[in-house]
Amino acid sequence: MLLIPAIDLKEGKCVRLRQGRMDDETVFSDDPVAVARKWADAGARRLHIVDLDGAFAGKPVNAEVIHQIAEACPDLPIQVGGGIRDEDTVQVYLDAGVQYVIIGTKAVSAPHFVNDLCLEFPGHIIIGLDAKDGKVAIDGWSKLSHHDVIDMAKHFERDGVEAIVFTDIGRDGMMKGVNVESTVALAREITIPVIASGGITTIDDVRALCEFADEGIMGAITGRAIYEGTLDLAKGQALADKLTKA
Repeated sequence: MLLIPAIDLKEGKCVRLRQGRMDDETVFSDDPVAVARKWADAGARRLHIVDLDGAFAGKPVNAEVIHQIAEACPDLPIQVGGGIRDEDTVQVYLDAGVQYVIIGTKAVSAPHFVNDLCLEFPGHIIIGLDAKDGKVAIDGWSKLSHHDVIDMAKHFERDGVEAIVFTDIGRDGMMKGVNVESTVALAREITIPVIASGGITTIDDVRALCEFADEGIMGAITGRAIYEGTLDLAKGQALADKLTKA
């Protein structure tokens, strides 16, 4: 199971939000490229980057910084989300060296878009499903839809997406621990991999998720915890390797 460090970009800086609120941020670095190198040096095997401004604007805002990170870490697979609403944006990111693009809001509002992307960019499309009480949130978590998370995941699985990033927005950035139950419930209903996100705070959260790695949880995204030091990335990945070794 991969422990995937998150770099959330706002106005060119590396920040973390609490529950997706743009007015509740903590700035961790003015140099996101240096942060990416730090996590690469710590043994990260994938990087999760979110263009927060892009998620709210509906188009990329921090693309240049993301291109710089991809250039600085050419051997580190990168998945990017935030403001990806058309095929051209996907193509630009892939051309820049990004391996996976994460579609969120538009996946829910225009599901046919995902099918088209999977046909055009097979193996590169990940869906981000952000949920609260089993329902999907959209538009930077500012709105709660009527769509059921598991139903949506099954739909996207049929389209051919590579994986699902599942975020419990009630836990994200709150340092309260990961929602193992909801993540496992989703993983059991689909055959494509699930990447857990939201609330991963300590080594115990990594241990808890590893118990269910063989049920389809292939990774866990962590942000505030590795920036504030409640979770050591290298030690967390070492534990995951030990517990999920075939």
